[in-house]
Amino acid sequence: MSDGTATTADLDIRLEKHRVELTGYCYRMLGSSFEAEDAVQDTMVRAWRSFDTFEGRSSLRSWLYRIATNVCLDMLTAGNKRARPMDLTESTPLGQAALSPRPDSTWLEPMPDSRVLPATDDPAEAAVARESVRLAFMAALQQLPARQRAVLILREVLAWRASEVAELLGTTVASVNSALQRARATLAEQRQPGAAAAVSDPLDEEQQKLLDRYMAAFEGYDMTALTALLHEDAIMTMPPFDLWLTGAGDITGFMTTLGAACAGSRLVPVRVNGLPGFAQYKPDPEAGGFTPWAVQALEISEGRITGFHCFLDTKRWFPLFGLPLHLEAEAGEVQEGV
Repeated sequence: MSDGTATTADLDIRLEKHRVELTGYCYRMLGSSFEAEDAVQDTMVRAWRSFDTFEGRSSLRSWLYRIATNVCLDMLTAGNKRARPMDLTESTPLGQAALSPRPDSTWLEPMPDSRVLPATDDPAEAAVARESVRLAFMAALQQLPARQRAVLILREVLAWRASEVAELLGTTVASVNSALQRARATLAEQRQPGAAAAVSDPLDEEQQKLLDRYMAAFEGYDMTALTALLHEDAIMTMPPFDLWLTGAGDITGFMTTLGAACAGSRLVPVRVNGLPGFAQYKPDPEAGGFTPWAVQALEISEGRITGFHCFLDTKRWFPLFGLPLHLEAEAGEVQEGV
């Protein structure tokens, strides 16, 4: 059946086949999980409404990417850039630590792998896709002008030819190549914390052991055990607070002072931004059991945890990740503060 004669049901199916990869593209462009999903929904609606004008000169996939690019460029006209705490402030010593929130629109947001990484049988392609949604790379993308960002993603992540990108953007191959060169130069100038994170997929045996030890240390709130797992220059962030800490001493010191209420938490493994992570549930002294608190993304390098990023939220992230909004205490379990 040709593109122009697709039935309603057929068109629904064909559009939905591209939802995950389009969400990944829009997420890289926008840095926001919820804005990315809104952009894809807008793309689908526009595709539906204008499908009769689709002449089939390009593939349906290319046409959808053209629509999605225009949607994202429209959303980025205000020049908004999503950031991580270390992109905005200097590291704060523990003795000066204060929890100062900034608006949600400030922050680079987490995203479950399942919503942005389409299935592929090509290991190299899968590795590029994972690396391109990691927090350090996502933060670097935010430093690029919108059209350079689109060119870099299309050329380097999605492996489009320069001629295809030129057609999509309505420009020339020379212009695309120039934009790509400028984008590469900008990224090369930046030293992005977390860029050296090296995580296998699936996790290798040593990485899995490290995560198991981390989970046991965190749930037991054993700061000695946790210190042994952290790199000496490990970073901890906690959006929406702009505070970020460096070094095992300040991180564990924070966890036993300002962060002491996290003692007794439970962790549920998740995959987030191409990295291993956990959904953290804090004890709920009123209802019993455990209540959502944060999604953690862990950066690992050379057998140690180098990045410990906690996205604090009790209403948005857990539904996005398909996680329950309450965990029951196990039989016989004694909860802190209960």
